[in-house]
Amino acid sequence: MRRTSSFARTGTALAGIGGALLLSGCSDAGSADSEGVDAAYTDGTYTAEGTYATPESVETISVTLTLEDDVVTAVEVTGDPQRPESEQYQSQFIGGIDAEVVGRDIDDIAVSRVAGSSLTSGGFTEALETIKAEARESA
Repeated sequence: MRRTSSFARTGTALAGIGGALLLSGCSDAGSADSEGVDAAYTDGTYTAEGTYATPESVETISVTLTLEDDVVTAVEVTGDPQRPESEQYQSQFIGGIDAEVVGRDIDDIAVSRVAGSSLTSGGFTEALETIKAEARESA
């Protein structure tokens, strides 16, 4: 008889632990970090640098984005080209980036090639990720 009550107490304890674990898992269901839920970004102007490699050098660009309700309302890119080819491509990128990002949700921006420049977009993407992280921290 003692054996049965010992099993009953163990079973009840395990059921209680299982229930607590189940309930603790429910607390994350509505968090902003859940997959499929857009992160909220703080409105403002953010600046970050991004780098990218060319066959001849490592280049740096500076990206300044203004956000309002998670939408990019302004963008400015400045370069510091180390080679004449980089100057040409950065200039092309800078001339075309506005049309690619202004008016778009920051989470929907994916730039791979702008106005014939494909490498500069790597630096832009790096800077964009830094800006997103900063804007999330402020939220």
